[in-house]
Amino acid sequence: MIKSWMIIGAVAFLVASAANLITPSDRQWFKRLQRPRWLTFEAAIPLIWTVIFICGAWSAYIVWEHNPGTSTTELMMGLYLLLEIFTIAYTPVMFRLRSLKVGTILGATGFIICVLVTLAVLPISGWAALLLVPYLLWSPIGTYTTWLMSKLNPEDA
Repeated sequence: MIKSWMIIGAVAFLVASAANLITPSDRQWFKRLQRPRWLTFEAAIPLIWTVIFICGAWSAYIVWEHNPGTSTTELMMGLYLLLEIFTIAYTPVMFRLRSLKVGTILGATGFIICVLVTLAVLPISGWAALLLVPYLLWSPIGTYTTWLMSKLNPEDA
């Protein structure tokens, strides 16, 4: 029998692989953009998001195992999937459209979805909700940074 954590991990991996749908010219576009002076930790951002995704997958696992096979659990897994899709879409969509405004909108939308998922998860498991806190803390920082970059790079907003 396939375990819930295997399905969650496989789906998370498949969705996350869409982040690689960027070209070298997309990367060059992003690298040339001005950044806020205080953004000195950019190299750590992939590690930060890796931790956030692990926490999100763990949260989904807790919710799945709380009441497996029910329509409520399936709906919750759909919400987790929606959150991951919006989160992963940030990079390839923003890069492809070369629009920091689109990145800001995707970042803000991901945050709103995470708030809704957290509120929906809270009655099921406090631990599952707590595991979404890293997303809730980091996402506004990333969204604000993207918004600020659009002000520093108006031609790429």
